Amino acid sequence: MHYGWWMSMRQGDEKPKVTKQLLLRVLAYARGYWWHIAGMLVTILLTTGLSLLTPLIFRNMIDVVIPAKDVTRLVWLGVALLAIPALTGVVNVFQSRFNASVGEGVIYDLRSALFSRLQRMSLRFFTNTKSGELMSRLNNDVVGAQNAISNTIVNIVTNLIEAIALLAVMLTMQWQLTLISILILPLFIIAAQRLGNVLRDIARQAMETNAQMNAHMNETLNIGGALLVKLFGRTREEENRFRQRAASVRDIGIRRAVVGSSFFVIFGLITAVGTALVYGLGGWYVIAGAFTVGTIVAFGSYLGQLYSALQGLAGAPVEFSTSMVSFERVFEVIDLPQDIIEKENAMSLRDVRGELEFEDVSFDYHIDPSKLLKDVKRYGRHEDVGAVLSLTDKVDKSNGKKKDDEAASTSGEADSTSQAREVALERISFVAHPGQLIALVGPSGAGKTTTTYLIPRLYDPTDGVIRIDGHDLRDVTLESLSSAIGMVTQETYLFHDTIRTNLTYAKIDATQSEIESAARAANIHNFIMDLPDGYDTIVGERGYRLSGGEKQRIALARVILKDPRILVLDEATSHLDSESESLIQEALKRVMAGRTSIVIAHRLSTILAADLILVMDRGKIVESGTHDELIALNGLYAQLYETQFRGERV
Repeated sequence: MHYGWWMSMRQGDEKPKVTKQLLLRVLAYARGYWWHIAGMLVTILLTTGLSLLTPLIFRNMIDVVIPAKDVTRLVWLGVALLAIPALTGVVNVFQSRFNASVGEGVIYDLRSALFSRLQRMSLRFFTNTKSGELMSRLNNDVVGAQNAISNTIVNIVTNLIEAIALLAVMLTMQWQLTLISILILPLFIIAAQRLGNVLRDIARQAMETNAQMNAHMNETLNIGGALLVKLFGRTREEENRFRQRAASVRDIGIRRAVVGSSFFVIFGLITAVGTALVYGLGGWYVIAGAFTVGTIVAFGSYLGQLYSALQGLAGAPVEFSTSMVSFERVFEVIDLPQDIIEKENAMSLRDVRGELEFEDVSFDYHIDPSKLLKDVKRYGRHEDVGAVLSLTDKVDKSNGKKKDDEAASTSGEADSTSQAREVALERISFVAHPGQLIALVGPSGAGKTTTTYLIPRLYDPTDGVIRIDGHDLRDVTLESLSSAIGMVTQETYLFHDTIRTNLTYAKIDATQSEIESAARAANIHNFIMDLPDGYDTIVGERGYRLSGGEKQRIALARVILKDPRILVLDEATSHLDSESESLIQEALKRVMAGRTSIVIAHRLSTILAADLILVMDRGKIVESGTHDELIALNGLYAQLYETQFRGERV
């Protein structure tokens, strides 16, 4: 009995739809492997033919060879009984090779296409999509798509060929017995439908409890979750919470096993009825002289194979359409329209001077649902978990706006007005000439980070134009734009790899001397050399083995190694110790020398060194000028200076 068959039967009313367009697209992926598919079909025919020989050998042995006491022929038939499974095994090896070539090839093609598409999606897509959902598309759904081609389709073809061949042979042997063996199938289907409803509900509960347990593990076993649990002393509570979820998984698993076993018992009884009828009627034919003993033995053997093939075919439609859902989910990602599109005739920036111009730039975080993933149901799986700790399912999907810079209020800031608004940026205009330092200041949530994100085209403005050296950003290639711009964000991200690998991410072919030179410029070389493994030291998950100042300096070294003409910095030194801050400030002076720099300023020293200060509030530039000019205005900048910067020593 195939486990997958009753799993598909339990889905009953959940059968998904398969369209002609979807099938044609799936076949297009398999088209590149037609030679392997042809080889697979040949091996299926061979194994089916070989499976028909063994019962015929038994019949000949019982009816002819043994009564005739023909020892020589008996020996040859015995050799044949050994040779058939050996030959079948060899053919199965070739079938597995063909099958794996098709399945793994399709996985490679789909996964590569999927990853390439995701790499070209804008930051907006990632801020509005769960990372777990993307991993599910790349892993679960791609594997599900492989299963559709290498398992589901192969099983359908195999069972269909076997059923046709077996029925043909059985009908030639005794058509009455063949009809009797088929007539009991409705009994099985009725029983399967009754128990299938129960199994479906149990399976759904099992998926939900498993999803809750997995979500709990994901929340508490990553570095951030583990740190939070320890800081708040919730180890015992999390252990108890996990035990509750694990107990639910255990209990539903036991119930599922018992009900599933009952299903097999009922099916076994129904099959026994069919077998008893066939052997009973067959025995009567033997007594009447219309049947030989060997024929009834061979017929019984064929009967078992036929039931197995028909079982597979009975569940094939639901199983096949369920597998196709994985293709649908993969294709959805591949077909997603891109926010950030490179023109076909885009020019490559060369000899960049570093002039940056914003002209009436406006931007909002409006989300186009057509450019995001839809909630496509996974048949047979329940993976959407709302709340992990409270076990509720209250997920707020209505707010898709970015929250780190645009939705916070300014409690504790100089400006008491809330920064929450619909439009993130409104008619921003300024020019940064080559080599100038432009400082962005303003209350939290005023739009500073969003402004910097538009420069490397992490987003495109809703209105207005951004130019580099007079060229609209949308007219240049993304690769050349990336090469011209270096960016250090406030939250430094490091890969779980060596310091060397993290640094050379900016320049893959960098020499050791270039790496060390960049590290010295960022005031981090001496620290690295004091580590036991030097530049080959593993930094840990997200760089957690390093301090904030060390991570920032490595990020600066990485940008220095890239050597961009335009530098964008979220100068995050406000939460560092004085020594780290001093080292970073010194490194920043070297990094910004001779480059056009756009800096979100947190320190007075940066502001005083700026050629132009842009004061932002609620997505607008409300003041601009030098430090002295802005102090004389006695406006928002003067308030910020009094509350945040006046007490600093420069």
